[in-house]
Amino acid sequence: MKPIPQSQPAAADGSRGKSCVRRTRCKRGMITEMKQKVETVSVGAAQTPAPRLSPFVRNFRRDWQLHLLILLPMIWLLIFHYGPMYGAQIAFRNYKPRTGIWGSEWVGLKWFKRFLSSPDFGQIFLNTLLVSLYTLAMFPIPIIMALLINVIPHNGIKKTVQTISYMPHFISIVILVAILNQILSPVNGLYGVFYRMFGGEGYPADIRASADAFRHLYVWSGVWQNCGWNTIIYLSALSSVSSELHEAAEIDGATRLKRVRHIDLPTILPTVGIMLILRCGHVISVGFEKTHLMQNSLNISKSEVISTYVYKKGLGNSNQFSFGSAVSLFNSLVNCILMLTVNWISKKASDDEVSLF
Repeated sequence: MKPIPQSQPAAADGSRGKSCVRRTRCKRGMITEMKQKVETVSVGAAQTPAPRLSPFVRNFRRDWQLHLLILLPMIWLLIFHYGPMYGAQIAFRNYKPRTGIWGSEWVGLKWFKRFLSSPDFGQIFLNTLLVSLYTLAMFPIPIIMALLINVIPHNGIKKTVQTISYMPHFISIVILVAILNQILSPVNGLYGVFYRMFGGEGYPADIRASADAFRHLYVWSGVWQNCGWNTIIYLSALSSVSSELHEAAEIDGATRLKRVRHIDLPTILPTVGIMLILRCGHVISVGFEKTHLMQNSLNISKSEVISTYVYKKGLGNSNQFSFGSAVSLFNSLVNCILMLTVNWISKKASDDEVSLF
């Protein structure tokens, strides 16, 4: 019996060891490939751009508290300014409260034609236009006052003047007209007292009953009440003027008047342009409350304006709701056209620098 060679088991063990090494290497290679695939997928996912949000959404997420704060004014604007536009259609209907808006007959431009062909239209429109243009002519007064306040060197005096000029703005229209009646009363007002003090006999003529004096009283009392308040926006614009410009101009020998003309005035011109455009949007609008309170049977020939006419026809004894709405809508339409026209002219004249849009 032949002995078994010792080299065979050794050779078998060697082949098994080599196969184990190969299997281990294959497993390691597969694991490495899987890791590389996972890393590639994760890197690709990381490099995939996130969906872009709109600027409004980004701003809302960043400043949501401010958007929440403006929510109440927006609701108020929608309810009291845009909501009533639904009822503007009664200007084109023969509105009757019993049948409602949709149940009332559609008459088209009937009420507009009636107003334009009315014998009162010419005088009422002229009165409104003259009072509005007179008020518009006072537009430069707050600008001049703001420039004068700005040149006051002492801050204490400047603040005192500003505070005193702001106060009349907070007086209600009713109180303002009551003050006018008290001052201009020929019996016991300052007007009558001064008249007798300087040698007058009896009682002077009542200015409040003069039709020619109505426009002057209306406009100048408004200037006294709102002039100081209207200077705020111009003083704010003047505060942005660099003091270095004034110092350089002063070194060059410029006087105070020249500095106002060449530095201060050009600074506030864009603001003046915007305010003038907005003011032109109210050229045919004259405040109802003040006009109605100052109106009487003796000055009605000059004090009857569109706003008081609408009140008397729409809510007075006539109860012509559709007619009053048509007149008011006509007034708003004319104001809108004037504002757009002035804005277009300003935009063309200033190379798109001074305009609302």
